Parts: sequence; C-alpha cells; structure tokens
Amino acid sequence: MKFLPQFKKMCIVLLACAGPALFAPAAGGVQNSSEPINIEADRMVSREQDNSVVFSGNVDARQGEVIIRTDEMTVYYHQENGQGGTGGSSQVKKLICLGNVQVSQGDWLGTGQRMDYYAEDRKVILSGDARAWQGQNMVAGKTITYYLDEGRSIVEGPSTADGTGKEQAGGKTGRVKAVIQSDSPAK
Repeated sequence: MKFLPQFKKMCIVLLACAGPALFAPAAGGVQNSSEPINIEADRMVSREQDNSVVFSGNVDARQGEVIIRTDEMTVYYHQENGQGGTGGSSQVKKLICLGNVQVSQGDWLGTGQRMDYYAEDRKVILSGDARAWQGQNMVAGKTITYYLDEGRSIVEGPSTADGTGKEQAGGKTGRVKAVIQSDSPAK
C-alpha cells in the first residue's frame, strides 16, 4: 500500500524539524530543511518545569507540504546543557496532538483524535478512529502505529465495532477496514 511510506515520510519531515524549529531561539538550533516552519495557535504556554511547550486552540503547523491541524499540540523535550551548565540544545522527546488531528502531505491524509510520537522508539501512533488516505486508498482502525526505522505499521481494530465493549448484532467485534483502488481500469 502506497500511503504507509508517505506516512513515514511525513513523520520524519515533521519530527526531524519540529524540535529545532520550536527551540531554535533558546538553543541556537538549525533546521534540517530550508523550508520555514510556521505554527499558529490561539495560545502558547512554555512549561519549563516539564520541559514542554503547549500550543492550544486551532493549532496549525506547516513546513512545506506537511500540515498538522489539531486542537492542542504538546512538545516534550530534554535539555542538553552546554559547557558550564548553560546554553546547550533541546531535542524532542515526545510530541502529542489532541483533538481533531489532521496530518497531510500532498495527497496523503491521516486523521484521528490523538497523535503520539516517541523519539526514542521512533514510533508514531494515530488513535481515536484513526484513518489514513493515499488518494482513494484508505485504511481505518482504532489505532495506526508506525515504526519509522522498521518501515512497519500495525492497524488495530476496536474491541467491538461500536467501541463500547459490547458485541454488535450477529456477534461481530470491530475490525480493521481497508479500501484499495485498482490502478487499472475495469474491463
């Protein structure tokens, strides 16, 4: 399926650049891309005690063709001290987007209620009615987990089709869904 490599590409572009862009003023970081990163939100709160920055309210983050829209984006980082305990750089540890998450690049679109990125594990999880489209191809489930270094993804269905823990009529539980369009015209 062609949309999963686009998910990996989008995540790498976003996450490789998110840390340096967000913390460049404090850390003297340099972006990995010549494209500027633009983040707009109704509010931004820096929480130094947590090593985090929270963007909330109509968050819109863009770099080139990569666009993330969400209700709230929290970036957790760890501070690396420079000589003498001052200065240093910041690296992204974890990124969490909550509420109405939409991630897109070109004709690839991923949606869900939450997106988590774990830098150490190089893992991205899109959850809460997670869906991903590449053109007309689509995959959906409770969660879509992508392991960036392995080029491997797992799509999990809910425990039941309605997500309540109860069986639906006919005893069927929730399932992963995929629609894959043929490249060749029908005969």
